[in-house]
Formats: sequence, C-alpha cells, structure tokens
Amino acid sequence: MSLLSIDRDLTRDSYYVATAPRLEAYAPLQEHLSADVAIVGAGLAGLSAAIELAQTGRKVVVLEAGLVGGGASGRNGGQAIHGLACDQSEIESQLGLADAKRVWAMSLEALDILQQRCAEHSIDADWQPGFLSLATNEKKAAELRQWQQRMAEVYDYPLQWISPQDIGAWIASPRFTAGVHDPRSGHLHPLKYCLGLAAAAQKLGVRLCEQSAVTRIDEGEGQVLTLHTASGQLRAQQVLLAGNVYLPEVAPQLAPQLGARIMPVGTYIVCSEAMDAARCQALIPSRSAVCDTNFILDYFRPTADHRLLYGGRVSYSTMSPRSVKDSMHRNLLRSFPQLSDLGMQFAWGGFVDITMNRAPDFGRLGRARNIYYLQGFSGHGLALTGLAGRVAAEAMQGDSERFDVFAKLRHQPFPGGKLFRMPALVLGMLYYRLKDML
Repeated sequence: MSLLSIDRDLTRDSYYVATAPRLEAYAPLQEHLSADVAIVGAGLAGLSAAIELAQTGRKVVVLEAGLVGGGASGRNGGQAIHGLACDQSEIESQLGLADAKRVWAMSLEALDILQQRCAEHSIDADWQPGFLSLATNEKKAAELRQWQQRMAEVYDYPLQWISPQDIGAWIASPRFTAGVHDPRSGHLHPLKYCLGLAAAAQKLGVRLCEQSAVTRIDEGEGQVLTLHTASGQLRAQQVLLAGNVYLPEVAPQLAPQLGARIMPVGTYIVCSEAMDAARCQALIPSRSAVCDTNFILDYFRPTADHRLLYGGRVSYSTMSPRSVKDSMHRNLLRSFPQLSDLGMQFAWGGFVDITMNRAPDFGRLGRARNIYYLQGFSGHGLALTGLAGRVAAEAMQGDSERFDVFAKLRHQPFPGGKLFRMPALVLGMLYYRLKDML
C-alpha cells in the first residue's frame, strides 16, 4: 500500500478535519495546460511559493495528488517554532557560523511570514503566541540551560529561563524539571491555515488541481518540462517539487535522487474532549505550545476550544500502532495524570520526511537545473515551509542567494540500502529511546 493511501486512512479521525470544513473543491487536471511554473504539492511550501510567484505576475498551476493540506501540512502538531529540526551546531559545522546565523534569522522570518499571511489574507487560524521547551530531568535541564545561554550570547536570541523553582507556574505536570519560554514562537490550526493559503493563491490567479498525481516529468527541448497526470498534461518552464515525503511516489523517476535521502516516519496525535476553560487554562497558564527536549519527543498544546492536543509516538517502520488513541492517551497521562477522567475524542497520524541530520534538503534537478525541490523538514516545517516557498520563488526569479544557503547543506542517504535502511533506523531509534530515559 502506498504512503498516500495509508495517510488517508490515518487522517479520517482528525480533529483538524472535523473543525476546518472545506468550502472549496478544486477540479482535477483534465486537459493540456501551459504555465510559467508548475508546483507539485498543495501543502504549505507549495502554496507559499505559489503566492509569492503569483504576486510577481507569474502564471502558476499547482498539482496536488490528494486534497489541499491532505499531507503533513494539514495534520501536524500545529507548533510554529524557531529554528530547524536539527540543532544549530549541525548548521555551524557544515556552513560556518556566519551562514548558520543567516539560517537562524530566516527561521525567525518564517514565523513573521506566517502571521503576515494570516493578516494579509484574513486567515483565522487560531494563532496563539508562546512556546515552552521543557526538560524532563536535571541532566537535560543543564543541557537546555547551556543552549539557552549560547543562543543569547551567539545568536542574540534571548529566551526566558524557567528554573525548577518556577516550573510549576508554567505547567501543571510532574514530568518537567525546568525550561525556556519563547514568546515569538506559537501555535495554530494548520489545516485552517493551509486552506486559507489555497484560497489566497486562487484569488491571485493560481490554478489549483486536486486529485492530480504527477506520474512522470519529461524534459523537452530547451527548458520546457511536461508533467503528466492520469487525465492531463502541464507544460512549464520551471517546476517546484513540494510533495515532501510523497515525492518518490508522485515523481517516480526522481526517487533515486530524492527518496534515498529521506525516510518516512509515522507520527501520531490525540485530541481530548473539550473541557472547562478554567481547567484547560490551569494546565498551561500561558497557553503556549510545549515540547520536551528528548530526541524522541512529546509535544502538546491547548486548542482554541479548550481541548488538549497531544502528540509524540512515532513509528520508523511505516507500521502504525494498533490503537493510536489508547497508546497516545497513556503518553498524555504521563504528563497530565489529573486528566484520567477525560476521554480522547480524536486520534490520527501520518508520515513526515526526515533526513539523516534532520536538516532540510533543498536543491535543483534536471538538465537545465530548472526543477527545484523542497523536502526533509523533519517534523519542523509548519513555519519553515513558508520561508522555503519564499526562497524557492526568489530563486526561480533569478535571486538564488538565500535558496543556495540551504542547498549547500550536505545530505547522506540512509544506510542499509532500500532493503535494510528501515530496520537499521528502527535499531538506531531504540538507542535514542534508551538514551532519552537516562
């Protein structure tokens, strides 16, 4: 079974789908079209690029294999956080401190883009500022404190330190020892945001085609590219592949180049029944999004309608747990045992694409180097995808300076080849799971 098919099954019981009705359906591609730019994937990265390009007068067509926001863009944890999935030390080791600071600054710009687009296009996505990064023991607290101090000294990004004496004022949980608070990061309803971007793109003249999986891309004479779907064709001068974990399926001939550098990882979320507003407020008084600092982390946040949304369990084998709701409920109760009387109303999951070093993988393909791709957000893409769409659009219009900073990051294929790389990753994650317990 394909990842797309598994994903559709996993998202049927999604809180986001239940609370963000689709007011618009976009017809499949059923003809031969031409455009300046073809974008594969109607998630946050593809739609962001489409908006940027349409605002400069480019003719843009977006081809989506499923529904707008049907992938990770519309079912993630809803946390818009500074930085990348990897630590800044990874970026420093590859690019040097000067470019690492540029990457960090762009990750902050990504947060600004998100709020600017909500304001400009009147998207009500339940934005709530605030993010807590919390340590689960004294050792991890010391590491977090060291990181917090370095970010202030080297990156000029001060974060509020929360001492063990003060942690109880920030979260009503026995699990956490200390933490940091970032008022600039925050959380929102990702599917509302994604559907809002699609509506904005359409108003700007972008053609959106759902249920239009790309089966082949042909390179013609000069820079002409032809994208084939089951019922149509699209010719364009430039192509952006923004299908994330699904790219090896929707563009099979590119899988040897792209698929080897990412691994599909299943991630799962539950959302509780609605509770009294005061009870919800007491759990996280600042109403911030929360992540622990473990390698295999838990993440959670209150919703606008006073529920607790809790994610964290992952699968590195593409095999989903038998009962997502039960297993994730147990995880939630480790953090909030006082919620044992509260039922879980929603449970869903899906795949994200991770790279070996957790850094994003951007680049170009094709004889004319006019096929751009964005992948490898590694579960940290809600804000960064908007920045990625912007820098890809800049590169397509001749200014590739910022895109090339990301493109310089080196990525290795997962070890073990097609047959053994998944078992190797499962064993590696067992090591990190044990390490998180220390």
